[in-house]
Amino acid sequence: MNKEVGALISLQPNASKIVNGWNMQPFLAEKKPMVDEAFRLLNVEGKLQVEMKLNTSQFGADRMLYHRQDLHDALRQAAVSEDVPGSPAVIRTSSGVTGCDCGSGTVFLSNGTSVQGDIIVGADGIRSAIRDEVIKGSASEGSKAIPTGLSAYRILVDTDKLPKLDVAENIFDLKRSATTMIVGHDRRVIMGPGRGGEMFGLVCLVPDPNPNEEGTSWNNAAPLQEVLDAFKAFPAWIREIMSHAPDVALWQLRDIDPLTTWTKGRAILIGDAAHAMLPTQGQGASQSIEDAEALQAFLADNTSKSSGDEIHEQLLAIVNARYERASLIQAYSRLQAKPAASQDNKTVQLNPQEFMQYNCNYSGAKDWVKRQREAEEVAYKQTAARA
Repeated sequence: MNKEVGALISLQPNASKIVNGWNMQPFLAEKKPMVDEAFRLLNVEGKLQVEMKLNTSQFGADRMLYHRQDLHDALRQAAVSEDVPGSPAVIRTSSGVTGCDCGSGTVFLSNGTSVQGDIIVGADGIRSAIRDEVIKGSASEGSKAIPTGLSAYRILVDTDKLPKLDVAENIFDLKRSATTMIVGHDRRVIMGPGRGGEMFGLVCLVPDPNPNEEGTSWNNAAPLQEVLDAFKAFPAWIREIMSHAPDVALWQLRDIDPLTTWTKGRAILIGDAAHAMLPTQGQGASQSIEDAEALQAFLADNTSKSSGDEIHEQLLAIVNARYERASLIQAYSRLQAKPAASQDNKTVQLNPQEFMQYNCNYSGAKDWVKRQREAEEVAYKQTAARA
């Protein structure tokens, strides 16, 4: 992850609340995380259309901005630390996963060795090798991540290298801890600060220029002029920021249709391996955090004496708690990828608040299950009363 381009990432309140409960502060403090104070939506003329103030009171936690490498490093430090509850994790490098045996809990590695455990957590991303084994024999067998028709240019610049921009501060302020989105009909720019304001990142969504090519790498190099040309209808000041990019990466955006199952035997899929989604709501990483919390909540009482059947029942409980919610947010992310403005760019159609209540009003997997059951009971009583 040392050479990632444009690698800023946000955790939505639903995930920040979980991370806060993990007592990650000792590992995150030095990473210079930033509280996202507002979400601002502009049209291609640079005129403000929507401003949503963000604060802790709305959903019980802040929306946080990180450099992806910093967040990854903090999670790694916590996992191997002897100062947190549980046995420190052992990280094996140069050990690509080629497959697994879901029944025995064995994972096969590219170096010819294997490892065995009580549970296999398939967190191996959008091109998951574990997924292939979990869905084998199911209606989803052979499912792969598919192109969505969109690609994203990713840019990361040092803030102190940017000149004073020709834009009013009430429209855009480079120093403000906020996320800004500028939308046209079939393209948009999402941007904001990171690493204590030292860096500024842009994700620039465009129609996929190479829909038939395998572009799943995070860091396919792209020429800067290509980005500038793609956004020639956007304000001059945003192209001024783009022009200072030391590198540009092009990432083909893919997601996956909902799988029929996330678990088989002792194996379970989480994150992009289970429910890869578009970045249009900023929920991909946050849903992975929710998955991790569900593992913690439902497997807390698991012991090495648990049988394979007992473990599978626990994994099914996790899937039952997570499947509908993650699949719905996956679908919402597709909806948010539709044209954000009219064909002539004059009318902004995107509603960034449309799914926020559902997405962010979350306090863990078991609480979610409880709330869903309560809602079902209320609906049943109302139906019975009408009958």
